[in-house]
Amino acid sequence: MICEGMDSSALTHRCALVLFIYMPICQAFLPNFWSRVLTLSWDSYTHQYMTEQAIHNITMETLSRMVEHQQDLNDEELYTGLSRGFWHAVGEVASANAAMDFLSATQFDPVYHFDSERVEGATQMLREFWGQTVLLTKAEDYQGARRILGQLFHSLQDFYSHSNWVEMGQQEVYLHLLHPEEPSVPVASVDTPTCAQCFRFSCYSNLLEEMIRQTEPLLTTGYFSTYPVKPPGKCSHGGILDSSRHQGAEGGINKDSTSPLFSPHHFLHKEAAHLATTATLRVLQDLHKEVGPKSFLRLFSVQQPPLVFVIDTTGSMFEEITAARLRTLSIIQARQKSQRITLPGTFILVPFHDPDFGPVKETDDPHQFMQYMEDLMALGGGDEPEMCLSALQLALTHSPPLSEIFVFTDASPKDGHLQRAVQALILEKQTKVNFLLTEDPSFKGRERGKRKRETLSPDRFSLYSSLASISGGITIYTTNKDIHKVSAIVEDTTTSSKVTLLHTESESDSSNSFRVDKAVTKVMLHITGQLTHCELVSPLGAQQSLPGTDGPLAILDSSKGLYRISLLSPIEIGIWQLSIKAIGPTTFSVLGDSNLDFLYYFAKESNETHPGLRKLEGSPIAGVPVFLVVAVTGLSPNDKASFSHVTLLGPKGESLLKVLLNSSSSYWSGEELVGYMNSVPRMPFTMCLSGKDGRGNLLERVSTEMIQPTHVQIQVLSAPQLLPGHSSTVLFEIFNHGPKRHFSLSAEDDLGYLSHRDQQRLFVSMGSSVKREVELRIPQTAQTGRSITLTLTVHAEDSPDSNYAVVHLIVIPEEPDKNPPTCSSLQVESSCPSLCSQGSWKVSLVAKDRGHSGLASIQLAQGEGTLILSEVTTERHAQHFPQLHEETMRGVHLPLLQPQKDTSEISNNLNLGTGAEHGRQRLEGVQLVNGDRPVNISEWTKGKPVMMHYSSGCCAPQAELVLWDRAGNMRRCHLIASQQRALRENNRAHSEKFTSQLVLMLWGHSALIIIYDLR
Repeated sequence: MICEGMDSSALTHRCALVLFIYMPICQAFLPNFWSRVLTLSWDSYTHQYMTEQAIHNITMETLSRMVEHQQDLNDEELYTGLSRGFWHAVGEVASANAAMDFLSATQFDPVYHFDSERVEGATQMLREFWGQTVLLTKAEDYQGARRILGQLFHSLQDFYSHSNWVEMGQQEVYLHLLHPEEPSVPVASVDTPTCAQCFRFSCYSNLLEEMIRQTEPLLTTGYFSTYPVKPPGKCSHGGILDSSRHQGAEGGINKDSTSPLFSPHHFLHKEAAHLATTATLRVLQDLHKEVGPKSFLRLFSVQQPPLVFVIDTTGSMFEEITAARLRTLSIIQARQKSQRITLPGTFILVPFHDPDFGPVKETDDPHQFMQYMEDLMALGGGDEPEMCLSALQLALTHSPPLSEIFVFTDASPKDGHLQRAVQALILEKQTKVNFLLTEDPSFKGRERGKRKRETLSPDRFSLYSSLASISGGITIYTTNKDIHKVSAIVEDTTTSSKVTLLHTESESDSSNSFRVDKAVTKVMLHITGQLTHCELVSPLGAQQSLPGTDGPLAILDSSKGLYRISLLSPIEIGIWQLSIKAIGPTTFSVLGDSNLDFLYYFAKESNETHPGLRKLEGSPIAGVPVFLVVAVTGLSPNDKASFSHVTLLGPKGESLLKVLLNSSSSYWSGEELVGYMNSVPRMPFTMCLSGKDGRGNLLERVSTEMIQPTHVQIQVLSAPQLLPGHSSTVLFEIFNHGPKRHFSLSAEDDLGYLSHRDQQRLFVSMGSSVKREVELRIPQTAQTGRSITLTLTVHAEDSPDSNYAVVHLIVIPEEPDKNPPTCSSLQVESSCPSLCSQGSWKVSLVAKDRGHSGLASIQLAQGEGTLILSEVTTERHAQHFPQLHEETMRGVHLPLLQPQKDTSEISNNLNLGTGAEHGRQRLEGVQLVNGDRPVNISEWTKGKPVMMHYSSGCCAPQAELVLWDRAGNMRRCHLIASQQRALRENNRAHSEKFTSQLVLMLWGHSALIIIYDLR
């Protein structure tokens, strides 16, 4: 690898060069912190920075008002008191923002980016995002609201970079975008020129006077790339790799960065970023007013850690239920005494037995939750097994990310088929699951309730142990007699300041070491299993044998299955040793009290429209390169701590790989770091972050969830919003990075909306992929604002390889569809000579309906040519439009269209025209000419796009298409041959030419830096 063997500075610049060669286009404000490296624009404001800064500022303002009466709290204490959950929530918003530049369903669509003068559609989309954010926040679906809010921020921020608002001299934000009652600025019509030619990287005066005059200016936004085709005289997005800039008017107006290579209006970048940040702050302030301060803080997880119980309620569980009640009461009382800044956390209870499980009892009121616990009754049952995983799946779906779940049961699972779905939710939410089992796994014949159980398998609890191990939790085998003492683990682990210093598992005797630093106060060791002896050694060499008398180093609290060791104050700083002798397997976990912790995710460089790091969903792929992004939380702005590397640790705590980190400049709690792995290990691993504080003292923090590298991958291509009474399809693609093999595919959702739950068997060759889809049927009675969690899992039939994708879908209210269809040009071929009878012109278009009703009919209202209709499918699109196949499929990704039954009033009133008949005929090769009646296409589309190919002689240089949707909305699409000059071959030639120049320029710049760094 080129980047290996260099120091960090050279590594950054050289990697920036190597990665950037494959970055075709920069379309919006740069997505995230790494984009600055790739574009060498170190002082650019990114979507990530603006989003994080705005959320942090409004959150701090809200907290400051709430604690004004607490004179002993200052801003630094408020800042460091923001928990790991807060920064994770901020990261979810920022990630959803950046994903708009990376997801195939949004990255090429101008409506999501205020491109190509799609101002009306983009404004409507913004208002829909706002309504959904408020709806979900009030429904307490905070995770869903964060995802929508990130999408809203992206489009809103792009407006100020992609439009001429800043060039008009505007000093305030454009309120009309989210407030229809505010004054609006008219948008330039499609035939109104907006820009003059500009042949330089920096375009200082290329906007026409009509666009920037002080009285009655017109609003415009730049056209981007080849989709849709830019009319002559319009402004381009611009930048070194935007092919539309070669069409008149040449140049561009984007203000995405401070680099003239990417942004022709780079000199206005800071003004655009200032307005974009102000607009983001305004949205957060409006949201604060709309939902109130408490809901606003809960939206960003500014609350105490959640308490989540999954409890077996069969007759033998009286002692366990009583223990859970007592622990709940103790936790609530302790939190009320110590509560200073954050709100009470979320409380969740999911009961289960056989055959029932649930319902989920969720509240933010501690007293209400205590009543839920009091109402639990241990009744009935007595036979194995129970519906434990179904209840756990519900708990995972409803609990916030980074939760800790406690499962109380004495029965094995009846629903083991849910193991992979539950494991996927555990990893996706980074949730820790602990099982408190009140029966020894080898015990047989014990009576449970009134029935005597049959002889049971000794390994019937192994599934629980596997899930706990993957999540970083523990499994405790105890007894009814000891469950009260064992349940103390609930209190040990549910404080907001708990961090993990070590987590390992062993099959026999072991010796473990862990580091205590100055940022850690209390330290608690948890050991599960059957100990015979352990030896504790302090950093200064003092020793203590356990079990034994208390002191001088620690106090031991032992019970059946769990040993709790509390280090005594003052705790020595440095490396501690603990040697264990045990009978059978043990789990060893060290927890400390500290604000300092970290978050992480895996990412890859963007290879399509935006330079940046794209977050990877699911498990990482073994044996391939990947970036590791680490965000340190809990650091004070005045802390001088630095972090040098992450060590990947195997299941037994052994070191697998050291990943060096380079610091970046994100706003995340003052510290975000990036590492590069040349090859992801095949073995499962956890991570240990290492660094130093300002005085040079070593710091270490550990993640406990077990990462599961694999050779199979699921990528979701579309995640539609759901409407009551409608069906929706989720499309995804499965990639095989290993040898050819058969896979099994499963889908589960938490509300039972899937039309089919049967497991699918599929074959995928090495290096190949297959597309699949699942259908959800939403009942008319579905509650709006409700989230549906769809879990997709795939696993190889002949190896442990598996992976997952978790899709969060939202039921939104069905509003009247007022959005007319759209039509966009994909490519135009025009060769019209002076003698028009000797030439012809052609245009390929795609028609879509942005509303929920779907396309209904198409008519050729003007023109002497022929219009041919075709379905947008992977196979047929490649066959009929091979030159367009690559780009269109990136933006659409649709399965084969199936005819849908027509039930709309508009469709019943439109007769089927030439070229098609009623029935299940495919929409393929249907031809229209001027004078034909509208052709009814609702049988085939129902909301999905349709390809159109129009061809005509040059003596008829104009045409007009009319589109209707099933709600009666109409759109007229005008085609003019003389205005279309967008040959793809020329654009690609220009792009390749400038790419080569850019590579040479960057290589020279990088080489100079490397030479300087090596002096």
